[in-house]
Amino acid sequence: MEARISLITLGVADLERARRFYAEGLKLPLQAESTPEVAFFGLQGLWLGLYPRAALAADAHLDPAGSGFGGITLAHNVRTRDEVFSVLAEAMAAGGSILKPAGQTDWGGFSGYFADPDGYPWEVAWNPHFWIE
Repeated sequence: MEARISLITLGVADLERARRFYAEGLKLPLQAESTPEVAFFGLQGLWLGLYPRAALAADAHLDPAGSGFGGITLAHNVRTRDEVFSVLAEAMAAGGSILKPAGQTDWGGFSGYFADPDGYPWEVAWNPHFWIE
């Protein structure tokens, strides 16, 4: 297997609500390949997909009733400490909720967490030790 992730797909309860959150609220670029059944957003180096949760679970042969922490977070690294505040505010204004306010980390950076309308946790982080691009 090559060292690459091409697509992250989130199983969502309401596809239109999720599409609006990411396209209109967070201003992610909606890809032309999107259809009424699935939404794709182009990110740097990969795509983010939104697909109805029950359909995604069926596709993977999983129980769609999973709940609680799924053991994964998504991360968005920013270039400055102040950007952590602005991205968290943008997510909240778009309909997300703050899980952890922005603050100093024990690893020397600065981060906070928001959840999208389906509860997927996103860390927004500034790391002075390295930059992920």
